[in-house]
Amino acid sequence: MALLIELAGHTFALEHDGPGSPQAADGGLVLPPGRVALLHGLGDALFYRHGHNSWSPCGWRRLSEAPLRIANPQRRLTADDTVWDDPARHHSSAVAALDAGDGNVLLLGALGLGVPRLAADRDTISGWYETGAHPWFAAYGPEDEVFAAYTRQLAQRLGSSGRRAGNVWCSWYAYYETITEQQLAKDVDDLRGLPFDVVQVDDGWERLVGDWQPNHKFPSGMKALADRITDAGMTAGLWLAPFIALPGSELARERPEMLLRDSRGELVIAGNNWGSGYHALDLSRPATREYLTELTHRVVHEWGFKYLKLDFVNAGAAPGVRADGGEREQSYRDALALIREVAGDDVYLLGSGAMLLPSLGILDGLRSGPDVAPMWQNYASDDPSDAMARNAVVNTLHRLWQQPLAEVDPDVIYFRSRLNLLTEQQLEWLRDLADICRFRAVSDPPSWLSATELDDMTGYLAARPDIRQLGRYEYAVDGRRVDFAPAVTPAAQAYPIS
Repeated sequence: MALLIELAGHTFALEHDGPGSPQAADGGLVLPPGRVALLHGLGDALFYRHGHNSWSPCGWRRLSEAPLRIANPQRRLTADDTVWDDPARHHSSAVAALDAGDGNVLLLGALGLGVPRLAADRDTISGWYETGAHPWFAAYGPEDEVFAAYTRQLAQRLGSSGRRAGNVWCSWYAYYETITEQQLAKDVDDLRGLPFDVVQVDDGWERLVGDWQPNHKFPSGMKALADRITDAGMTAGLWLAPFIALPGSELARERPEMLLRDSRGELVIAGNNWGSGYHALDLSRPATREYLTELTHRVVHEWGFKYLKLDFVNAGAAPGVRADGGEREQSYRDALALIREVAGDDVYLLGSGAMLLPSLGILDGLRSGPDVAPMWQNYASDDPSDAMARNAVVNTLHRLWQQPLAEVDPDVIYFRSRLNLLTEQQLEWLRDLADICRFRAVSDPPSWLSATELDDMTGYLAARPDIRQLGRYEYAVDGRRVDFAPAVTPAAQAYPIS
């Protein structure tokens, strides 16, 4: 069906294949379920691309430019959705927008699950669902207003979270997988009395990804470590990747029926890390749900970890044939809901590799970009999903509109000079962005810091600066102007928010 619609005084041609007609909504229109297309008339506009998961690139690209995407197919398997990747056309996940540069933005966003995708060219912006049919939200006006209207629609339909993590210390960017019980015990003692709320133990404690028992480096067990953190006055946090298993894990070898398979019956490789491809679990199987129940109960209620970083969770929605024939995003959401139910409402759940829509109302925080490596750019890579500080900053800036729905986690900031290649300006951008997100995480062991660096970190973590947005990439932090445009691209035109 084709018809004309009006958004904020601007007329657009709409074509849709679903039942019903557009309905007025707070800040825009709710469009019928199914496939929709808008003849936008904005010409060579800037296109907002929203990434499929935490690591997928987000940002604005002109329609006449090459699409923003991950070119490396192996990396794309891990950090985006290979099914709908398009090297020739601008594409997006869940929501997209167009900006002609006159101060107004046209937004089209999904209001349901089923792997919603969008594409645009100089004439049209269109949206569809891989599976099923759900409504869409369309809005036109100043950028901050249309994205805020969309978040209100999502919160109403899928939920939101108001939990706050506080200041987090994480082991990853100091030790990576080399963490030991002895070293972390020393760090916990050194962190005592500093303004941290959480100590999160990252990857390296487990026997193997998929086998979630402590390895030989943690002879006292994980409960003893959690107790030590709690006794020091902080919340114990733990890294898990509950939806995947490495091929050599005991789970993959002894319980292959729990792994997701494709239409040919072969095991799905959901991504690549740890020098190997990894398998996705079929989250629809009763045995897998029992496994997740037991794992969550053990980690939270037996060991005592009340902050869980759930990593690589996008694998829960990897393409494959699920035992119950269910839709992949719904399977992902149901598994997260199970973890939330078993963990309890007092446990903070952070998703990394998470997808926005099916995580809402369940996860409290969402990683907003790739890992913040202690270098700004990797001279050997132009992959927008690679671990480097600039990629993390760029991605986070383009996800800040999600703050009413869940905490936006920009990853860690640095105060150390040891093993750090970032300039003062780059360090300042990271710290200011963490303040804007109001999610501050550090991975510097106190023993690595000079007296000045320790004072700087302590003062920063104790402060609560006033934040005001001035433009797309411009903020005031306690009255000090912070411009991220040079971090995004020196040639970028940062249109002001009206």
